[in-house]
Amino acid sequence: MNVENMNDTQTSRNPDVQIVTQVRHYDDRLFSFRVTRPQSLRFRSGEFVMIGLAGDNGKPILRAYSIASPSWDEELEFYSIKVPDGPLTSKLQKIAVGDELILRPKPVGTLVVDALLPGKRLFMIATGTGIAPFASLIRDPEVYEKFDQVILTHTCRLNSELAYGAELVENLRNDPLIGEFAQQLLYYPTTTREESQFEGRNTDLMRSGKMFEDLGISGFDSSTDRGMVCGSMALNLDVKDLLEGVGMNEGGNSNPAEFVIEKAFVGDGV
Repeated sequence: MNVENMNDTQTSRNPDVQIVTQVRHYDDRLFSFRVTRPQSLRFRSGEFVMIGLAGDNGKPILRAYSIASPSWDEELEFYSIKVPDGPLTSKLQKIAVGDELILRPKPVGTLVVDALLPGKRLFMIATGTGIAPFASLIRDPEVYEKFDQVILTHTCRLNSELAYGAELVENLRNDPLIGEFAQQLLYYPTTTREESQFEGRNTDLMRSGKMFEDLGISGFDSSTDRGMVCGSMALNLDVKDLLEGVGMNEGGNSNPAEFVIEKAFVGDGV
């Protein structure tokens, strides 16, 4: 099947069915994939949708996935962990170009700039595949128009698990649309089980002040700093405690404040 013609063919038949256009495996635990985008889909960078595959009984198995591509992209990108016994990812990790994927085009989520009060610095704090919504946001010009500096922190166990984010940041500097904003982005990748340039959990490195020292920036300032958090329950609770400790308040779409946390993925057995 011709990938270039997939979108028109599929959406004309069933708007919930999209076609896989690219698959990339980073290691035995992580992979990314791209699919055609429904012509009617409009979303804000940082939001998520429900995607999935047909189960053995014919009923769809759906899970929430952050859209990793920016709102202007003609396709949709996703980043996923592989769970051997997961109802969805045990099947999803085997997809190939040309396969069909179910997508419910109703984007939602709290990791959007509209949910934050105006500020000067934006901290994006992630663990594991929690970097996905930030992969969307760091490629959106609106983020750099609203914030003077963007700091992306990403903690994983191994160096191989940082590959997706590291490549995104590297490519950003040569991107024709975003490249001019690249100097506004600081990237802080850390590992917990392997030697690397920066070692330890991002939250521990924030508390000790080492992260700020490594990046050459000042510590948190509730009057100018804003935060977005996406990762494990432990990360969410730790960062919430840390940010509230410096005078920040948690917000959302209906009540913008100093930081937001995406809770949709915590405890989700994929």
